Amino acid sequence: MAETIGSLADKISIVELKIYHMAEQLERKDAAPEHKEKARQKLEILKIQSNDLAAELDELIKNAAAGRVKLKVYRQFKMYNDPAYRIKKQAE
Repeated sequence: MAETIGSLADKISIVELKIYHMAEQLERKDAAPEHKEKARQKLEILKIQSNDLAAELDELIKNAAAGRVKLKVYRQFKMYNDPAYRIKKQAE
């Protein structure tokens, strides 16, 4: 399984932000009807995506709780702020 609980929660939060902002497009007074119709269609797709992701998250949690799936913890290995990983420039 490629997804983790965290990655699914991240995807859900991103889609929910898109839903919020796409719904704002439907409220615009200056938007043409064609624009609002395209926004409405996209909003429906985003809602389906959100529901699919939520169902996938629910299934993952149920499987983990039942012991059918073992959750892996992936550690982040950030190098950019660690002086030990900096390459020292040689004097010319």
